Amino acid sequence: MQRYILSRLVQGFFTLWVLSFIVFISAHLTGDPALVLLAPEAASEEDYAAMKKKLGLDKSKPEQYLIFMKNAIRLDFGLSTKDFRPARDILLERLPATIQLSAAGMGLAIVLGIPLGILSAVRRNSIFDYLAKFFAVIGMAAPQFWVAIMLILFFGAYLKVLPTYGRGGLDHFILPAFVLSWSIMAGMVRLGRSSMLEILDSEFVKFARIKGLREHLVLWKHALRNALIPLLTFSGISLAGLLNGSVVVEVVFAWPGVGRLLLEGVVQRNFPIVQAAVLVSALFYIIAALIVDILYAYVDPRIRYD
Repeated sequence: MQRYILSRLVQGFFTLWVLSFIVFISAHLTGDPALVLLAPEAASEEDYAAMKKKLGLDKSKPEQYLIFMKNAIRLDFGLSTKDFRPARDILLERLPATIQLSAAGMGLAIVLGIPLGILSAVRRNSIFDYLAKFFAVIGMAAPQFWVAIMLILFFGAYLKVLPTYGRGGLDHFILPAFVLSWSIMAGMVRLGRSSMLEILDSEFVKFARIKGLREHLVLWKHALRNALIPLLTFSGISLAGLLNGSVVVEVVFAWPGVGRLLLEGVVQRNFPIVQAAVLVSALFYIIAALIVDILYAYVDPRIRYD
């Protein structure tokens, strides 16, 4: 297990390095931020040269990349080209909002999605099963922005019972958290149902029933533990995606999170912000994947890493 964890850490660092190179090149292909900050018709050549020097763009691309990597190791992503504040500080200001919203959305998806999927498999071909499958199909097909707009119109404009923008009290979390968990919840219902059906039809579950074990022991002790493995993978990757910030949800609900910050950085050609947000997002994915792989061995003792 230790050798496996070490190899995954090495793979994770290599992935971050490759991604940092791709992000660096991609960001510089979008244009010159010095021209964005200066009015082209009014700025002189001296002003342009001074701005490039201030942003560190007067050096060659390899030099800029080496400086960027050296600073990134110290979690120093440079100064924002918009207000010349440290990109790290701006990212840390937005991160709590994304973590809170992600925790609310993921909690809602787990509390509702997993039980619905399990019960749908246990009561297959019942009315409850048909309703759960219909909900899963709608949840996977309906775009987040459409669901968000419909909820804003109904609960905000028509009923006027819930706030529809900004970050505030608990009532501000209800709509964005539900929209954020919508597709994840639907995915858990479908995945949980299919996984549970496969386990219920397996030989060891049939043998447990033949031995005379009570049905709730067969379901919760034998079947559910094995059915949780694909759900564990899906939950870990989904949580990493939520922590990265959903751009659609945060923009529609004016939520001051990382996803909205990333979009603002792209629009403004704010290289330090884009690079910091993308690298932190990749780090979340790598950590989540590593944790899920380690949990496999504890959920299913048959899984071992050589």
